[in-house]
Amino acid sequence: MPNDTRHPRPAQAVAITVRLPGVLVDLFPGSTRSVEMSVSTVHEMMDEFDRRWPGMRDRLCDSTPAIRKHINVFIDGERARLDTPVEPRTKVFVIMAISGG
Repeated sequence: MPNDTRHPRPAQAVAITVRLPGVLVDLFPGSTRSVEMSVSTVHEMMDEFDRRWPGMRDRLCDSTPAIRKHINVFIDGERARLDTPVEPRTKVFVIMAISGG
């Protein structure tokens, strides 16, 4: 059925590459620093992390839901939120804030 407006297609998921911090990877056996996945938003990315490595979403997001304050997600150099869309072949960086004195 070409162009059937009665049944709209869901947003197209896109292939992205995500770079994870080593400290996070160390907590989830089998995870890797570089992860490829097909998602259309940062929220879907978090869901995919949790599907692959149960509990990872809770390390990255709080219950409101939002990305935790000490976690930064960057897409093309811009800080992202859960509702931020991702484009094809985007490189996403997840960075954990470092604090101390």
